[in-house]
Formats: sequence, structure tokens, C-alpha cells
Amino acid sequence: MKQTKKGVRDIALDVLESVEKNQAYSNLLLNSMINKHQLSSADSGLLTEITYGTIQRKMTLDYYLQPFIKNEKKTLSWIINLLRLSVYQMVYLDKVPDHAIIYEAVEIAKKRGHKGITSMVNGVLRNVQRKGLRSLEEIEDTAERLAIETSHPSWLVSRWIEQFGFEKTADMCEVNLTAPVQSARVNVKKISRSELVSALTEEGYHVEISPILDEAIYCLRGNLAHSESYKMGFLSIQDESSMLVAHALDASLNDMVLDCCAAPGGKTTHIAEGLTTGQVVAIDLHEHKVKLIKDQAQRLGLRNIKTEVSDSRKIQELYNKEGFDKVLVDAPCSGLGVMRRKPDVKYTKTKDDIIKLSSIQNQLLEAAAPLVKKGGNLIYSTCTVDQEENDAVANHFLEKHPDFERDLTLKARMPESVQPLVIDYKLQVFPQDFGSDGFFIASFRKKVL
Repeated sequence: MKQTKKGVRDIALDVLESVEKNQAYSNLLLNSMINKHQLSSADSGLLTEITYGTIQRKMTLDYYLQPFIKNEKKTLSWIINLLRLSVYQMVYLDKVPDHAIIYEAVEIAKKRGHKGITSMVNGVLRNVQRKGLRSLEEIEDTAERLAIETSHPSWLVSRWIEQFGFEKTADMCEVNLTAPVQSARVNVKKISRSELVSALTEEGYHVEISPILDEAIYCLRGNLAHSESYKMGFLSIQDESSMLVAHALDASLNDMVLDCCAAPGGKTTHIAEGLTTGQVVAIDLHEHKVKLIKDQAQRLGLRNIKTEVSDSRKIQELYNKEGFDKVLVDAPCSGLGVMRRKPDVKYTKTKDDIIKLSSIQNQLLEAAAPLVKKGGNLIYSTCTVDQEENDAVANHFLEKHPDFERDLTLKARMPESVQPLVIDYKLQVFPQDFGSDGFFIASFRKKVL
């Protein structure tokens, strides 16, 4: 008997269930589902939109649904996810009429459950359509309202308000609900930016040059990872905030560079593209992740990258003291700056995770410090906005290491449009600053005397 082809909403429900039950990464799961079901570009776009949208706005959707569901705790998770998926489309998408959304949900409920479930799904969605949504103004506490309105956990919103103030937190939460634009880095060893733009335009991609970074472009239509230019090694998919790390490190000519926690290799290859006779030693804990770095180096035609599988906290066992001109510690972090790409992050991370991560971050800096040459630079970076993982770790390092000083030349190494964001020896980028990921960079210099 021939298997019926699954509809996009049915597939979206599978993804939502797997993210919730198995804590699967939504971005990786979406890619595998698109390939598995051989979806067209239109269906892939719809699947991505409704899956990400439902995850991003989960708390808001639950707030809207709550008056219509009698026994939420006794309701199966797939039914809740089906209702969220449907209400997301009814509230936030214009193209599909409500009756079509309700019909599709009822059909999915028929396939997956019994008559009572089908009736319940139909009843809840028709009630939502008829009675409308309750107002968020009912929530009196402003922090709690912001949390529900933008679907960010209350503890996180309160933490950010304490760290950055209400206005900055509100801006960040709003931006986290928007889809990121794909950005890419030109491999200047192979092609110029103008040549790459022409090549990609000929391939049918809609690309623009970045006003922030000379080596960056934006893709407004299509996925550059599928382009011929990508296969030829003319570009790397990388967020602009992440590209700033190579500018901070400022490695050139014959510098010996150590990149700790280097996978998947975006920063490693960017650094390597700026060297002539120098070399980047890229370390990562897992062999399969180190393979990703090797694959990228090969695709880009870079022969100045040496890889090593190792725990970067034990790096002193592998290399001599003061053996590197520049050292990068791009540390594991909570990822609270990349919520637009990984919307599930905000629901899975806890305060305890942040405390544990800051401990690891301190250990990594501690291990890397002796390997920096006198007069050399140590760069610490994360893709989070949390002060405990950023400012606190940087300050703690300087307190413990009188042989290092704040590197006040960081500002001069940044692109002109980013320079106003540099304070002292630190750069904190928020997602709302120029539409890139939330990111942190601190630059230390080892004293010569």
C-alpha cells in the first residue's frame, strides 16, 4: 500500500513534538525534514515559517489558548502543539484563511487521534475564531507582560531588565521574534566581493553588500549554502557579529594563531584567510566537530590550518608556553544571542546553566593565557548577551592575571560603524544594533615587561 505524502503542517507538528520531547535542535531538524520529505522551496519556506514561528511565540500562543482548554495538564502534548501551530497561523499569517487552517488541523487530529480529540480541536479553534483573543493588557506587571508578549521566560526577562534596563530588553525581545537575514563572508583569497555578487546574481540569488563589513554580503532570496559559489569555496555562511572576531584578533602575515573551541570553523577559516605565511591551530573536543573544520578548510582551499582533537582546558599539555602570537577563546556559552536562529534555546536554558558555563569559560581562559607571547593578544568571545558570561568573566580574568592588560586598541580594529559599540576593551553587540546575532568580544594584551 502506497504511503500518503505528509502535508507541511503534519511535518511541522512532528518537528514541534521532537523539539519538545527530545530537546532536538529545531534548525537541524528542519533541514533533515526538508531533505527527507523532498519539499519544494515554497513548502520548505512555509514549514520553516510555521515551525519557527510557533516555537518563537509559544508562550504568547499558550496565553491565547489557555481560556479555551479545560484540562491542559491532561491534554496530550501533540494536541497542544497542533493547537499552537493552528493559532499561530490564524494570528500571524495572512495568506491562509481561518477556515482552511481549522480544516487542516481537524484532518491531522482525525489521523492521529480519536473522535473526541477531533471534536475538541475543532471546538477550541472555532471558539478562538468566534470569541477572539484575550488582551495582553490584562497582565498588570510590565515585566511579566513583556515576557508573555514576546515569549521569553520571565526569569530571563527580569534578568535582562536588571542588566540592561527595560527599553533595551524590550527591543531585544522584539528583535528575537524576527527572522534573521542570511549573511556570508567572501573568501578574499579566491574572489573579490563585487565578483562574488555578480556570480551569485547570475545564479539567481538576490544578494546585497553589507554596509557593516567589507567582506560580508546578505542573501535576501535563496540559500547560499546550495550555490555553486559555495561549492567553489568563494564564500562561507557566517553571521556578521561572528566575523568581528577575526577583526578583533587582527592576525596577519606570519602570525601563529591558536583557536580554542574552534568548530565548526567559521572563525578559524576567516582568520586563516587573512594570513600569508602564518598558521592557525584549531582545537576542538570532538573528532566529528574537528572534521567540520577540516572540511571547511578544504572547500575554501586553505592549507594553513592545523587541527587537533583535544579539551582546550588541557591545552598546556600540547603546546609550549608563549608559543602563539594570538589566541582565541570562543567559549561554549548559553547562546542567548542567537535566539532568532535557535528559538528553542530560550526555553531550555536555565540560570544554573549560565553559572556552570561561566565556570567553564573561566577555566578555558586560565588554560589559554600562558600560551600567549609577550605583547600578544588573547581574545575572548561568546554568542550570548548575559553579563555573567561576558563582563564578569572578562573582569575576573584580569583580576587573576596581572601579566595581562586591557587592550584599548580594540576599537581601532573594528569597522567604523561598530566602533561606537566598543567600551574600553570590550564589545557587546545586541541583536537590535545592526540586525546580527547578540555577541561579546573582550581583548586582552599580554604585558611585555
